[in-house]
Amino acid sequence: MYVAVKGGERAIDNAHAWLAEERRGDRAVPELTVAQIREQMSLAVNRVMAEGSLYDPDLAALAIKQARGDLIEAIFLIRAYRTTLPRFGGSAPLDTGAMACDRRVSATFKDAPGGQVLGPTFDYTHRLLDFKLAADGEVSAPAEAEARQEATPHIMSFLDREGLIQPEPEGADTPPDLTRSPLELPAERALRLQALTRGDEGFILGMAYSTQRGYARSHAFVAELRIGTVPVEMEIPELGFSVEIGEITVTECETVNQFRGSRTEPPQFTRGYGLVFGMTERKAISMALVDRALRWKELGEDDVGAPAQDEEFVLYHSDNIQATGFLEHIKLPHYVDFQSELELIRKLRREAAAASSASGEAAE
Repeated sequence: MYVAVKGGERAIDNAHAWLAEERRGDRAVPELTVAQIREQMSLAVNRVMAEGSLYDPDLAALAIKQARGDLIEAIFLIRAYRTTLPRFGGSAPLDTGAMACDRRVSATFKDAPGGQVLGPTFDYTHRLLDFKLAADGEVSAPAEAEARQEATPHIMSFLDREGLIQPEPEGADTPPDLTRSPLELPAERALRLQALTRGDEGFILGMAYSTQRGYARSHAFVAELRIGTVPVEMEIPELGFSVEIGEITVTECETVNQFRGSRTEPPQFTRGYGLVFGMTERKAISMALVDRALRWKELGEDDVGAPAQDEEFVLYHSDNIQATGFLEHIKLPHYVDFQSELELIRKLRREAAAASSASGEAAE
């Protein structure tokens, strides 16, 4: 992120003190704790973890508190802190088929094997303010539902049995890591997915919406959306096998799109894919739609010039931290640059006025 600050240290110190005062707010109101933010603003915490590329609910909640609720600023704090952490190794690929699902729905099969699990969702709520939430204390009874513990088969596996879904080629054992190396184009799919999962949710949502409005000839169905906890395993070289080091909550979305086929491929479905930290289903669905739009070249489709098909446009502009840095630096001092622009405009106006006066005299 590009930030350059020069000026009086006293003024900057006073600005920091004022910021801390504004962050605290009215001292007659109890201060928010990190635990309250973590437990009661979990969707904001999930977004900060996803776009900050660090799974730690406590740190994400702390960043939100420090940033006064500005999620992009909180994401910046998390990314900056992440760079200070030592790296001990890489984990094994997640087995989302073993997910303990809190939520699992399919828009393609009503009687999906494994069942539909609505889980905690806004889908069926009335978008009306609930003023009971303004009251102190508990206002609702705890839910009786529990996460589905047994393995839930993926919908795509049933399409794959009939050869109706395009098989996915094996990727590299160790894909490139976007958090350690700068993005280079053209980017392989593994790198694109990393950029999308940590990209700005609003931007990815806008790109996904554009594909639904006809800007990529890509009409998708949500084959499956699942949210739940999955174990994280890491191979220990001294032991020669993998051990479970913890569990994380993720959201996974797979979409199916029609594909008319080509000279070498029969008509079949293709897929879009999204995987995001936490309960972040809007982001996961958006990611899957944009992922599919970006695959036009490898699938031999036509480039219709849609924004969501432009790899450079999508990947370079989806990073809200990079975008914020270049946007906000223009509010910092640019006195010398502006003075040169000001002098240029004055000179052009003098020349234009002189030319106009000379033209008027010649006409007389």
